[in-house]
Amino acid sequence: MTKIRVGIIGAGMAFERLHYPAYQELNDKYEIKALCDPDEAKLKKWAQQLNLEQDHVSNKYEDLLPKDDIDVFDIMVPIELNFTIAEAVAKAGKPIILEKPLGSNMEEAESCSKLPQKYSVPIMIAENFRYNEEVNILRDLIQNQKVGKPLYFLQNRVNNFPVDMLKNKFSAKEWRQHPEYWGGTFLDTGIHDLASLRHIFGAVQEVHAYGQKENADYAPYSVINANILFATGLTGQFTFFTSGQESQRPLVGLRIFCTDGMIYLEERDCGTINIAFNNGKKETISYQPQRGYVNELLNFYNSLTNKEAISVTPEIEFGDTKMVFDILKSIQKGTPIRVDKLKNNLKY
Repeated sequence: MTKIRVGIIGAGMAFERLHYPAYQELNDKYEIKALCDPDEAKLKKWAQQLNLEQDHVSNKYEDLLPKDDIDVFDIMVPIELNFTIAEAVAKAGKPIILEKPLGSNMEEAESCSKLPQKYSVPIMIAENFRYNEEVNILRDLIQNQKVGKPLYFLQNRVNNFPVDMLKNKFSAKEWRQHPEYWGGTFLDTGIHDLASLRHIFGAVQEVHAYGQKENADYAPYSVINANILFATGLTGQFTFFTSGQESQRPLVGLRIFCTDGMIYLEERDCGTINIAFNNGKKETISYQPQRGYVNELLNFYNSLTNKEAISVTPEIEFGDTKMVFDILKSIQKGTPIRVDKLKNNLKY
């Protein structure tokens, strides 16, 4: 079996805790061949652990781009660097795995979405929520109308950034606490939930959002409430709370109300989707949490070996990124904002 040789750009938490375990599981398909990070200690640690050649380890990604024995680059850097580095790698003609979002603002996001066509390189966006088992199960339940026609949904996402930033978590990173990109943790974290909703329900016609101001650099709003109208006519509310906790159990989670009952997912890692029918019947669907990181790498491998298309392209991710910025714009303007360009409105 052909192994894809990977160059890693950015050896932080995303690599160590998310991507590297997936590469280990798929070691028959991928080989980590090179590594770049500005932190010399990280370079030394990973070079030894991965048994990398010295000339394939550098604190400058530019040094690695000409290497003929690197097939793909996996970019995991602070958000404000995503577009700049992705463009340089694409210009070098190398396929890319790129972390979300596409850029730190709309201009970068739009330019990034055009890189595959501009440089004729395949790019997969590592939006793991779109590859998670539970999200794909929910999408199929809705499309097949397992519980009848969907009527509306509620989703509540709580992210306690002030507490997490004091722990050994992603929020502890300085670049997240004082971001150089619009939207702070809403762009960094909330985009996952919006990507999930768009994956489950499809294109979005309009959003109308409200926010409560946050007096900290990490987020413009402590609470964001967004009313969403999908192209199908479905409506629902998404709430993102970044500065506190949800103490009561079960969590609000994602609740989808349909003509024949409702679908309930308490949280991403609970492992069970609950269905309650109006006639009293109940059903549970089990899934394995956190499979998105492995599934996305499988998808990219299969695309490079001509077995399937890339599921999450920059064009798809542009819609997710734009929706984040449209929600923020709606709060600022106090008006509804059109999101996707729609030719025809679909109906369930």
